[in-house]
Amino acid sequence: MAQSGILSVKQIIGVRSSVTNGLAFQDEQTVVYIAGGNIVLYGIDQKAQKVIPCSINAQALTTMTVSPNRRVIAVAERINDHPSVTIYDLQTGKRRKTLQPETMKSTDIVSLLFSSDSKYLLTQGDAPDYQLIYWSWEKGKVMASTDIKPTAGSQPTASVNQVSFNPQDNTQICATGHGLFKMFRYTDSTLKPSQNLKQEHFNFTCHCWISDERLLAGTDQGKLLVIQNGEILHEIKVDTKSDSRSVTSHYSMDERSGGNESSMDINADGDHVGKSEIKCIVPYSRGVLIAAGVNKVYMFDRIDDNREYYRRNREILLPSDTTDKINNERIVSMCLSPSEETLIALTDHQQIYQLSFSGIDITKDVATFSYLADGYHHAQVTGVDTCIRKQLIATCGVDKSVRIWNYETGTLEICKEFQEEAYTVSIHPSGLFILVGFSDKLKLFTILIDDLRPFKEFSIRGCREALFSNGGHLFSAVHGNVIQIYSTVTFENITNLKGHNGKVRQLVWSPDDARLFSCGMDGAVYEWEVSTSKRLHEAVLKACGYTGLGLTPDSKTVYAVGTDRKIKEIFEAQQIVREVSITPDDVQPTAIALSHTGKSLLVGTSKGTVRSYSFPISKPDDYTEYIGHVGMVNRLRVTYQDEYAVTIGDDGIVILWTLQEVGIAKKEKETIYAEEILITKTDLEEKNALIRELKQRVSELREENDYQLKLKEMNYAERIRDLTDKFMQEMENLKTKHTVVTGEKEKEASRHAEQIHDLTEKQLKELQDLGK
Repeated sequence: MAQSGILSVKQIIGVRSSVTNGLAFQDEQTVVYIAGGNIVLYGIDQKAQKVIPCSINAQALTTMTVSPNRRVIAVAERINDHPSVTIYDLQTGKRRKTLQPETMKSTDIVSLLFSSDSKYLLTQGDAPDYQLIYWSWEKGKVMASTDIKPTAGSQPTASVNQVSFNPQDNTQICATGHGLFKMFRYTDSTLKPSQNLKQEHFNFTCHCWISDERLLAGTDQGKLLVIQNGEILHEIKVDTKSDSRSVTSHYSMDERSGGNESSMDINADGDHVGKSEIKCIVPYSRGVLIAAGVNKVYMFDRIDDNREYYRRNREILLPSDTTDKINNERIVSMCLSPSEETLIALTDHQQIYQLSFSGIDITKDVATFSYLADGYHHAQVTGVDTCIRKQLIATCGVDKSVRIWNYETGTLEICKEFQEEAYTVSIHPSGLFILVGFSDKLKLFTILIDDLRPFKEFSIRGCREALFSNGGHLFSAVHGNVIQIYSTVTFENITNLKGHNGKVRQLVWSPDDARLFSCGMDGAVYEWEVSTSKRLHEAVLKACGYTGLGLTPDSKTVYAVGTDRKIKEIFEAQQIVREVSITPDDVQPTAIALSHTGKSLLVGTSKGTVRSYSFPISKPDDYTEYIGHVGMVNRLRVTYQDEYAVTIGDDGIVILWTLQEVGIAKKEKETIYAEEILITKTDLEEKNALIRELKQRVSELREENDYQLKLKEMNYAERIRDLTDKFMQEMENLKTKHTVVTGEKEKEASRHAEQIHDLTEKQLKELQDLGK
């Protein structure tokens, strides 16, 4: 019976910054964004992901929006060169509705937005017609539509990039873009133009409503405009050299007509103001947040109820580091949590940052973002490898970085930035060494606790394929068309394997490391005996350039994929016993991997999906397809224990998949992974010296503390004695006084008694006299 591996996404490492409006909050602790071809719901506190796959046939994802009631998300997709909007339930992950704008001539939708009551949806198409459609999305009904065309006198390159509802009025709509600002009113099942900006020379990049009448609109020249009824009320220049509290007053039409000239003003640094292009505007209870220019968010507070703004002295910056990317990293999307506790920002370098917005220190002028999770690759990922004795995977990419991840926890262990692109990586089975291929050399690094340290260099130029043997005592590296075998112990070049006439695309060691299998763009699959340097078997098909191969556990059968869009089963690397074509015709296999049990066959495709074929493979359509990347899958690996699969792609995303093999019993014993780490002797000595220094400091502080305590005890004892003597003296004085007072009391009592006696006798005598 045919068997196959069942895949499920464990974690997606990365994000797509090309999706406009690409960040939203589902609730106070859950962030929603697009990664690869999936919607990711990331729990900030739990650091856990829930993944909702988008349409499997989507060629591109262009924009998204979450409804104000935070129950559904709408994603704009391009399917078969036609635009489509799919609406998903954020709780269940199920598809609620698919909207097909049949009359739209564009292939892409550039902007989406739900109405404030979440009942209606706007979709804005791209060129050539820039069609705006007003939907009752739950019914799938088009309420109205119109083509937004530039007005006479506006820029010939006018385009639309954002549409929005008036938050207080679902019938009023604003559309902005390059050289375009238009207002529409929905009435009688039509969208009628209501207000146009009288000067449309501005290139608007974004806008937001700040009241039921006013909008804030940002331009590519770093200007923030307050607009009402088609009139520009105020203009604020957003750059670091402007007065932090200056607001341009209401100015005349003649002054505004000179905007084209002023748009090229140069600031104090000699840079064009256009470098402060406003990317997004986010309103909050006390004002607005403006992402403009490089590496920066400006906070504007409201001066009064008229919604006039001034720029505060406080700015929010991206974290500074030693990488080159930070010098030109720009925020492209932002969102605030419902209670304004957390601010999240997405940059054009595919990074997500967070800030405790409610906890900003008001005494400081600058606040700084921190990573939401870990730093991601921000360009095409080209190399990946897994470790045997540790739960590690290594990746490298065009962004000139090598990153080591823990695939069990999904956390970034080490990130190393280089001055040039890393072509390939291979991690030693022990997890203590890593090979990295560069344009000039192949370098061996030791993996330290927090760094990669160069250990050995090999004169192999442009090495795009290198691989440690399963035992780790050898490694193979491609030098031109030659495969070189080195000893990991002595670093000697043991042998060279010559035979390929084109680029070698993949190497695979047999489980016993006695043989090496290779495939290349010359259409050859070779089996080499390492000890003798002989080519044992070969299968050459010049019409096909091979891009990947997989090996069964017994090393007798090779599965290869290539440019002819077929999966080939090659017995003993010489006889093609079976070919299975890839369907449909526009999909090409780019990577292949077999599990170590030999029961799961996984294939990565040119459209970013991963297919799990029923095994043994027989029918072209006998597979399950999983949505992963947008763009080509470059590499596919399965971990040594067959627990996970790893894919990397052109979209800069790394995806960890859980692999469950049907009919394969779970292993009785849990795998014990190594926990050893490397640290250099110098670092160890420095740490030990620091420990000794700190211990000495602690000892000195303890002695100082004891001495101070003794001084305080002596001081307090002396004070206690003084106070005791003082109190004893006072007690004696009081006793003496008490004795004197007691004596006086007794005398007074005796005198009083005598007076009473005398008075009594006198009264008796008077009574007797009266009686006579």
